[in-house]
Amino acid sequence: MASDTSPGLAVGGAQRVMGAETEFGIHAPNSPGANATYLSSQVIAAYARLSRARPADPGTSWDYTDETPLRDARGWAVPRGRAHEDQLTDVEPILTAEAVALAHGPAEIELDGDQEPALMNLVLGNGARLYVDHAHPEYSSPEVTNPRDAVIWDLAGDAVALAAVRALADDAGRGPINLYKNNTDGKGASYGTHENYLVPRAVPFSDLVSGLTPFFISRQLICGSGRVGLGQDGSGPGYQISQRADYFEAEVGLETTMRRPIINTRDEPHAVADKYRRLHVIVGDANVSHVANYLKFGTAALVLSLVEAGRAPQIEVHEPVEAMHRLSHDTDLVEKVRLLDGRYVTGLELQWIYFEAAAKLAADTGVASADGGDGHTAHVLARWEQSLNDLAGDRDAAAGYIEWLAKLRVLDGYRSRDGLSWGDARLGLVDIQWSDVRPERGIALRLAARGSLETMADAASVAAAVSEPPADTRAWFRGTSIKRFPGSVASASWDSVVFAPPGSYRLQRVPTREPLRGTKALTQGLFDEHAKIEDFLTALLGERRT
Repeated sequence: MASDTSPGLAVGGAQRVMGAETEFGIHAPNSPGANATYLSSQVIAAYARLSRARPADPGTSWDYTDETPLRDARGWAVPRGRAHEDQLTDVEPILTAEAVALAHGPAEIELDGDQEPALMNLVLGNGARLYVDHAHPEYSSPEVTNPRDAVIWDLAGDAVALAAVRALADDAGRGPINLYKNNTDGKGASYGTHENYLVPRAVPFSDLVSGLTPFFISRQLICGSGRVGLGQDGSGPGYQISQRADYFEAEVGLETTMRRPIINTRDEPHAVADKYRRLHVIVGDANVSHVANYLKFGTAALVLSLVEAGRAPQIEVHEPVEAMHRLSHDTDLVEKVRLLDGRYVTGLELQWIYFEAAAKLAADTGVASADGGDGHTAHVLARWEQSLNDLAGDRDAAAGYIEWLAKLRVLDGYRSRDGLSWGDARLGLVDIQWSDVRPERGIALRLAARGSLETMADAASVAAAVSEPPADTRAWFRGTSIKRFPGSVASASWDSVVFAPPGSYRLQRVPTREPLRGTKALTQGLFDEHAKIEDFLTALLGERRT
């Protein structure tokens, strides 16, 4: 990212402001007909009770003021009256009496009017957001500046989900609610795992489309999480590389839950709008594998650096949506896709083209050097190269960290032992159980515990990230404000914190539109010097440190 838009981050490498959004699959075994939105609200409420019981990790509500989900990066906005209700993410979901009755039965509830009070949003002390999105509990990680931290704070979301599941299981009056870090229920429904990357507004959106499309349709080879079943409803027998690929139907578009596009055009920067763009990536899978997740963030960051430098490979894929489907269905990695220049290349060959371009840019800018590098790019490049080599020549080694291969190895074990065909429903259940957030039930977590699936983040780092925000972005100010002044933060969002000083009828909004300000280095002194919220706000607004 250019130095004038990302102070402190090296140009040409894997560093940039980034983050993840994970919608968890949800299932209540004792209430099969329960409304998913209501169940999701119970997950949020359960974690809120845990947070408020820990003074060091309270939460606060969400501020929708600056949400603009209908603005399109291609230069227009969808009229609100023409938008699908799933696109209206700037309003709080509403639970009707009918929805709650489906979960509890009408004799067990008393409602005021037609709505049930429910907790739908929580901003956490680590700077993340936990909320109900499209009838799923979602954890949106705080902003970080490198792929390793992206993995750590994403894993913190898994820990948050597990804590909520444990709390609900201990509540005898509610019954268990289980969560799964996956992208499909195996019956035709898909839910998202989105990535966000800060890019300069000056980069033409058309350059992002042309530079990223071939990369995204082939990236699944290194970070797909694997899926039993072919087609959107999973009725076709077989196994494929990506959980999400079959659900994509367009090349470019604003939608996220219907006619999903490879390149999403939502123009909601959550930052200084004329300076930054937030690239909202919806094409990736949810990853339990640390390394696959790391490669997902790290390689995307490197390719964005290529686009920004005007050095992205000049490749155009014929019918990219269909090509993405075919690559996902090809676990032998021999399928070739047609380029508009007449060539035919495999998915691995597409990835090698991007890898070599990224390695050249990193060498030219020095960000991967041993002495003056940024400390991240060289490692991402090494793991990217290793994954491509292993996929081509040592699949056993690749299965130790490439998630779709690790899952395939488990499934092949069941198939061999029990003589199961790919259409056997038992394999679909194994697929679902792979991503269970409970370490005693989740197959991937059990493999990781015994060393069969490589991990990168240690338990202490993840535990710290559950309550501590990243120190080098504005998430530090957001999370620390919530923890230091829990009774005086009315609400928060990515680009503001709204304070409600005691004894005052006026709310004080503090903008945080620069993602690389509001850091620990810039604001820790203010928090240390001013224990009272009134003194803190006076000093803060006087010094303009955020």
